[in-house]
Amino acid sequence: MIRSRLVKIWAYASFILIAAIVVFLFAFVFIKGAGTISWTFLTDIPRGAVLGSEGGILPAIAGSFLFTATAAVLGGIPAITSALYMVFFCKSKNMGVLFKSLIQCIAGIPSIVLGLFAYSFLVKDLGLGRCVLSGGTALAVMILPFIEVRAEKAFSEMKEQVIHSSYALGCSKTYTIFKLVLPSCRGELVSAIILGCCYAMGATAPLIFTGGVAFSAVPDSLAKPAMALPLHLYLLIAQGTTSLPTAYGTAFVMMAILLISNMAATLYAARVRKK
Repeated sequence: MIRSRLVKIWAYASFILIAAIVVFLFAFVFIKGAGTISWTFLTDIPRGAVLGSEGGILPAIAGSFLFTATAAVLGGIPAITSALYMVFFCKSKNMGVLFKSLIQCIAGIPSIVLGLFAYSFLVKDLGLGRCVLSGGTALAVMILPFIEVRAEKAFSEMKEQVIHSSYALGCSKTYTIFKLVLPSCRGELVSAIILGCCYAMGATAPLIFTGGVAFSAVPDSLAKPAMALPLHLYLLIAQGTTSLPTAYGTAFVMMAILLISNMAATLYAARVRKK
């Protein structure tokens, strides 16, 4: 009895401590950066003798969305396809174990190593150069296991009775997947992709080597480099105390985007699940 109470107290204390740390971090950045935020800050380009200490972050916002959207397409499609294969088509236990091990290995690769690989293979060997496509591809590899695991979990939780009933009515496996499984798991899949995009948007290391630059206009194609919020934040902090107010403002914007995206993903998944 005493041991059970101690475990419960430990669990509650750990939860409160973690929640307090998260709230403190968010509140600290919000308080430091809220004063810098203005319409000009969100819609202007970086300026100043120390680049970024004045002006705004519009190119960084646009570049982050371009990098993230590219990663979502290049990483989300193969991740969902792989999850479908594992749940509905993979009959070999050894193949399943091998595939899961491969996904775990990809998930364990440091992001800076992915950036170095993308630089060597895409930028140098294939001649794509430093561009949004190269950076988005590196981010896609990084978030692929993240999306695949969640998609596979969503497919595995489908009621077997529903799928077997579809087969009993003469529906093919392909028809069942496209007309029954994917619509039923839509909320979880969209949520997994959005959360993967949030993970990609906060990554800095892959962009340093592949497509992120210190200053660039809003790119009009995937074949051009772009600014990104995490890389811009890193450069602002590296430049010294004169850029700290803008750095807090940039961090405020990035955290706000990530927070809103996470909330939207959670609410959308809950709404679809309720329906």
